[in-house]
Amino acid sequence: MLMGRAISDRDYLVLDASPREFQERFPTAREVGHAFPVFIHDGREYAFPRGNGRACCDFGSSAASGAELMADLESRDLTINAIALPLPDYPRIPSASSAARMVIGHPRALSDLHNRILRPASATAMADDPLRVFRAARFAAQLPEFTIHPELAKAMFDTAENGLLEALAAERVGNELRKALRAARPGRFLRILAATGCLGSWFEEFAGAEAIPAGPPQWHSEDVLEHSAKCADAIAEDDSFPPPPADREIACWMAMVHDIGKVATPVEMLPAHHGHELRGEDMARALGQRLALPTRLIRAGAVAARHHMTAARYVELRPGTRVDLLHVLHTERVREELFAVVRADGGDDLAPLAREDLAVMLAVRLPESERDLGPESGEKLRLLRAQALAARREA
Repeated sequence: MLMGRAISDRDYLVLDASPREFQERFPTAREVGHAFPVFIHDGREYAFPRGNGRACCDFGSSAASGAELMADLESRDLTINAIALPLPDYPRIPSASSAARMVIGHPRALSDLHNRILRPASATAMADDPLRVFRAARFAAQLPEFTIHPELAKAMFDTAENGLLEALAAERVGNELRKALRAARPGRFLRILAATGCLGSWFEEFAGAEAIPAGPPQWHSEDVLEHSAKCADAIAEDDSFPPPPADREIACWMAMVHDIGKVATPVEMLPAHHGHELRGEDMARALGQRLALPTRLIRAGAVAARHHMTAARYVELRPGTRVDLLHVLHTERVREELFAVVRADGGDDLAPLAREDLAVMLAVRLPESERDLGPESGEKLRLLRAQALAARREA
């Protein structure tokens, strides 16, 4: 709201009531918090001040209540998130102009918001909840105009160095990645984690990627990590990305991991990366599984790593190879997404040609006499489809 953006979610801090009094007022509220009281009511989160769990008075009613509110705000992850807006007419939300005059926050919150700075709310903010390392990287992806303050970079590095990232739940880390994939600059998620030494525990396939050339200079001037980040950013910024059912989140993930196999290229082979697509398929799958990503994302990442080189040469492919590739992409529902990766990787826009070929291919039907013959039927159908594509090419 203070940045002139639409409100996407609302988190409420409950003051001047105990958890029991809150539940009496809202009997359908469901308690979900463990470290401190948190309730879900009407799909929204209502939290009590962090700390001792005591009830707090309303805004400005006493020095004690103000101190407890500030202690709660200073326990947040980043200064820009340590801002509270009083709601004297709950549930009505004040206008943006009114909110700017009413907010109460961390001493540095408004200046950091104005100066576009991501800074930890306290010296222990990252260590208090190590997931905040990945939240900070995600915020960097969502807010590309913000800079990382040296205090935040050091706190992230220290959290990783002290081994505090290993015990996180996989789903929590994976969820932060998924939010970053839907952000304005998803590649920044990788860049920030690499710059602060935070890749190792969960993104080990990318560890050291910034020291490996993405390819011979005439093809790629950057390292593997930067190339992967740039491709993901290109997908996010692609105005020509097709509408649903094409999925931009999936495409960004595919772009991020398509060259992951290059990290495992033998040193003596560099800067060439022969066979990286074979190495990358298993690496992309392992990374997705470690992060407990949805099955479709895991499979899409493996497809991107394995088939992006073939897709980039689509015009040169023989009809049978086109059939094989399109069959995989259609079955996995990632055809548009993979050809978007090819575009982001500096290739031509081959999606229209692949789209037309798929329509021709799917129109082919086996004669009744050739059906239900097991693998023989599959081979026959592949042959007929390849012949149909060859005839189209010659037409």
